[in-house]
Amino acid sequence: MSLSKDLIFLILQFCNEENLTKTAHMLGQETGFFFDMGHLEALVLGGKWDEIENYLSGFTGVTDSRYSKKMFFEIRKQKFLEALDRQDRKTALEILMKDLQVFAEPNKVLYAEMTQLLTFDDFREHPSLALYGDTLTARNRIMKLLKVVIESSPQFHGRLDFPELTKSRLRRLINQSLNWQHIHCAKPQQEPEIKTLFADHKCSIPEDQSVTQMPRPSQTISAATPDQSVTQMPRPSETTSAANQDQSFTQMPRPSKSISAANPDHRQIFSSSSIVTDDIASASTSKAVQDSGNLSDVNTTRDMNEKVLSTTAPCQDQDASVNLSDDFPKTVERVLTIGANPPTTSDYPTISSNYPTVNYYPTTMDFHPVQQTLLIVGDGGGGVELWDVSSGKMLFRRTLMMWEVEAFSAEFLKSMGEDPRISVNRVLWSSDGSLFGVASSKNIVQLYSYHNNVNHAENHLEIEAHYGSVNDLAFSKPNNQLLVITCGEDKLVKVWNTNNGARQYTFEGHGAPVYSLCAHVKEDVHFIFSTSTNGEIKAWVYENSGPSVSYEAPSKCCMRMLYSANGKRLFSCGTNKDGDSYLVEWNENDGFIERTYLGLGKCSSGVVEFDISRNNYVAAGDSHVIKVWNVNDAQLLTVVNAGGDLPASPYVRFNKNGTLLAVSVDQNSIKILANDGGRIFLQTSLDASTYLSTREIAGNSLSGPANSSPIDGIVPPEKTAENLASMEHHKILGNPSTSKVVQISRCQSLRLPSEVKTNKVCRLAYTQAGNMLVALVADGIHLLWKWSESDSNLTGQTTPKCTPQLWQPRSGQSGVVLKNSLPSGDAGAVSPCIALTNNGFYALSASGGAVSIFNLNLYKKMKSITPPTPAATCIACHPTNNNVIAVGMDDSTIIVYSVRSEEFISRLQGHSKRITGLAFSNTLNVLVSSGADSQIVVWNSTNWEREGSTMLQMSADWLPTEVSETSVEYQRDEKCFLVVHETQIAIYETTKLECVKQWMIKNFCARISHATFSCDSEWIYTIMKDGIVLILSASDLSPKYEIDPSTFLTSDLSSHVFPVVVAAHPQNPNQLALGLNDGGVVVIEPSESDGRWCEPPKATTQPI
Repeated sequence: MSLSKDLIFLILQFCNEENLTKTAHMLGQETGFFFDMGHLEALVLGGKWDEIENYLSGFTGVTDSRYSKKMFFEIRKQKFLEALDRQDRKTALEILMKDLQVFAEPNKVLYAEMTQLLTFDDFREHPSLALYGDTLTARNRIMKLLKVVIESSPQFHGRLDFPELTKSRLRRLINQSLNWQHIHCAKPQQEPEIKTLFADHKCSIPEDQSVTQMPRPSQTISAATPDQSVTQMPRPSETTSAANQDQSFTQMPRPSKSISAANPDHRQIFSSSSIVTDDIASASTSKAVQDSGNLSDVNTTRDMNEKVLSTTAPCQDQDASVNLSDDFPKTVERVLTIGANPPTTSDYPTISSNYPTVNYYPTTMDFHPVQQTLLIVGDGGGGVELWDVSSGKMLFRRTLMMWEVEAFSAEFLKSMGEDPRISVNRVLWSSDGSLFGVASSKNIVQLYSYHNNVNHAENHLEIEAHYGSVNDLAFSKPNNQLLVITCGEDKLVKVWNTNNGARQYTFEGHGAPVYSLCAHVKEDVHFIFSTSTNGEIKAWVYENSGPSVSYEAPSKCCMRMLYSANGKRLFSCGTNKDGDSYLVEWNENDGFIERTYLGLGKCSSGVVEFDISRNNYVAAGDSHVIKVWNVNDAQLLTVVNAGGDLPASPYVRFNKNGTLLAVSVDQNSIKILANDGGRIFLQTSLDASTYLSTREIAGNSLSGPANSSPIDGIVPPEKTAENLASMEHHKILGNPSTSKVVQISRCQSLRLPSEVKTNKVCRLAYTQAGNMLVALVADGIHLLWKWSESDSNLTGQTTPKCTPQLWQPRSGQSGVVLKNSLPSGDAGAVSPCIALTNNGFYALSASGGAVSIFNLNLYKKMKSITPPTPAATCIACHPTNNNVIAVGMDDSTIIVYSVRSEEFISRLQGHSKRITGLAFSNTLNVLVSSGADSQIVVWNSTNWEREGSTMLQMSADWLPTEVSETSVEYQRDEKCFLVVHETQIAIYETTKLECVKQWMIKNFCARISHATFSCDSEWIYTIMKDGIVLILSASDLSPKYEIDPSTFLTSDLSSHVFPVVVAAHPQNPNQLALGLNDGGVVVIEPSESDGRWCEPPKATTQPI
């Protein structure tokens, strides 16, 4: 291949990368060097027959060969048939007389048959055309034929394959040339200015002779950094070979300020993980140049990057399924209409009577980090809406308004009076989903506490954060203290305490309004990225007053920064004043741009928004489509138009698992796109807005009195109102409704083997690893089953598909049995209890006497740690310190004990009867206790002071018995806790001790025996005293499944054996274990065909 031909191919590559496709096709055609089969296919499928002939004529003529004759004949024949299909006989006759006449002489019979087709009403009536099909099918068929003929034609040999080139090869060669010119400048400057390619580059001699010169090729770059591996500039003879390496990195502009040497820990974090500092930048300059041969890797001016390195790629509107795997959510499943129920003018701050006309176009959105079908949306009308995308229902809407007018400055009130228009710039959930923040276009940031169990949000905190627009917010949790960070039009970054609204830090240094924030943590050091509208990027550490690092965004664009799901890769995307957009990945180790993603077009207004999914996709809203890249490839993967109607720069947002993608569309709407997993997720997810419509229990396994009425089993609406009465009405965004659905469940089960004669299982627990079950039976014996890894159980987890090993020795092996000491009195009054340490190595257990510690691995009793009286009734291990335990006693006290020091830390008194339940919350630093006196008490787990108490709400029709127990258990988020009593199941919020949800047994004849959360807190597994197992939805406490004992017991046992306790697998939310009254244990999962518990289809059955 000649160098001239090489140059043509380099220009063709450049044209394609610049989306100059017409130019590329014309150049390939005029030179005859490259025939683009993809271009031909697009023309054929589009029916552009004249353009096809014009394109082919650059490579071959009609009569050049038998191959060319075949090509042109098939093209013109198809053109003729399509004219007939349109009933355009005049055009068909012209094609026959002009275009096909050249083929008439050697094909007289065929030409006559084609002439005869003019007389047919439908040419498909001709036998040879009966299988013609529709137009698109025919075009696909003709394209396949043309491809075979072209590939067989000698005239096209060597013209169909594009040579393999590294990306942006022409740009790289130009950069190499500039690099070569620059290193031969008389006085090379450190920051050269490249203004043109029309003449050789020469650095002007600086007026200030003190300017630092760039080292010559023979010099090392930085003598001040001997620990760096410094590489010399390539010699002239080495430049070409060095440039041929597949390196395309762009040096990040050097920071204007490095991290202070007085903070060595912070310096290490930013130099190794996040941001390049001066010494690293200088040491890495030579290596970057040698690797890539790019002059731009030496300089830091943005002009150089714009003129030499800017690259884009064609954005072809193709079907998303062509190049995109099933992992990416591309199918439209839901359409949400924002502002469908607009607020009245009373929802605006009562300052001015000049209420504006508002637009409810979505401006920002964020999926809940835990309940991943919940989407919070902010709009241009100042509205905030929460949607359950699984049902397509809006759960609540709130319009931005001031909660306390007197708390705001006079300047702000005056501006609101003059112009009350306000929009939402940003909505964001905290990492656990307990709070969400709203940043407004005018001064205000509002925080709401969200209770997903009862679907309401409460006003939490209101801050006049900035003067002017609040452009972004972020959450951070240094020192286990939740902070909210804001930035605004006043060029400031501020950090606030989320508990009391106190301002913790103010960061100054931006020269323009601060546009976005990105909070992150590396090696236990919390820091913040902030970007401004003039392209400044700064990094802040809480202990420093000034920016730790300051540098510029590509082309000074206004941008956002995001970390990947694993927190290891940093990306940014934005748009500059000229409408040029950039999507890049930063190299955290060396602080330069590692990858520039190609394909973004010109942005006419606003800033291109983007997001990253956990399954390695980057999506950006640009040019009325969603553009998609694989994070490991700079080339545009594909575009998704989501059915159309997308604005120029649509807002895009993935849910945490990457199975759903929300995108803003015209007409104030949002489309929810899903992959295969997302579609299943939407179908099976619970509707968080309602408690489902009422229906009766299917079947008669829950038999009731003869005069049973249709079962509701729910606290009436007026009771729910009483439970929430302490909340101010204006603080509640969504109010729950109640109902009940039960479906007879299919399941798979396994009764665990045991050769030990025992009686009732009193307590049952999984180890944290999920591979062992421990049962405490009424006679004080512990039974242990362990699952091991095998061909049939690759994970080694508990499963009903594989029989475990019983660790309990045979009864003849005395002295090895793990057994608690039993009291000598009434065995019926014993309250056995057990707790496993977080590491699963030890069990703390009691059976009406002293608490003993057992080593489960060694199968050995270690020691007893409490006296036999008063008897221990319940045990809880501290969530972060296995050596601290809380023990509830029969005498109504609670002792806090240090196992390591063998000392009593505290004795808590507040109950009047025995303690029946204990639960720690590490998040709130509290211990919750419940007792037989129906009282619930909250204790501070730091100073062990009592923080509050409440009485369990009882129905007058269902009084507790003398042996009634109340157990407590925290939800996964450790903000609310489950209360289980024989008459009810309830959810309480900790800080205010409010009963936010309650399910009373009411018309059920049987009381509740035991209940527990599934590991994801989505379900509550409940044992009734008649043996029925109910699976309740934790979102609304409505029964969803019923499991009859006959499904897991043999016929000879089902009449007298029933479950009494339940345990939930710590990692598999769909597995539970039941302890039976005969000493047996059963492990249960949904049937293999179902795979998981999911909401049953709604249907109507007759009342019992």
